Amino acid sequence: MGGRVTRVFRNFNVENRASREISKEKPTPAPRHRTARLDAMADSPEIKEEVHRKDDRFLTLLKDVYVESRDPPARVKDGGGEHLPSKQEEKRLTKLGHLEGLDVKKVPKGKISIVEALTLLNNHKLQPQIWTAEKIAAEYSLELKEVNSLLEFFIPFAVQEFPKETKKAITSRKPKKLT
Repeated sequence: MGGRVTRVFRNFNVENRASREISKEKPTPAPRHRTARLDAMADSPEIKEEVHRKDDRFLTLLKDVYVESRDPPARVKDGGGEHLPSKQEEKRLTKLGHLEGLDVKKVPKGKISIVEALTLLNNHKLQPQIWTAEKIAAEYSLELKEVNSLLEFFIPFAVQEFPKETKKAITSRKPKKLT
């Protein structure tokens, strides 16, 4: 219903409004910048002659210029674009046990792999008297300060399973009726 009303107002006196717009004076274009007039002058023969004429003064200056180019020293390419380290890092074999296939085999000294980090955090959580920060630092070639902050700020997840009796007790409970 609303569309019909708006259509009536939109189409009211359309022809008169259209003829009024058509009969209006057209706006005059903005004046052109004078550089646009230079493009027309570029076709003139005097300007073409000036462009193609050789200047002896510039030719003598150009002859005085001497350019000597040298190629940069050739570099020996190493295999695959890999950069060789400036000093060889000492590496150690990882202590993974049964998780050996999951992680890297060699790790630089002073660093640990993810699987090793999870293992040592779990060992410390289960047996903190045996796996102290000093023992972990000596075992994995780490600094004591880093091991202390690792043990303080990172805690492995603990999986908790609820006994089956509690599940039955929860599901067997009937909801209260509101009266």
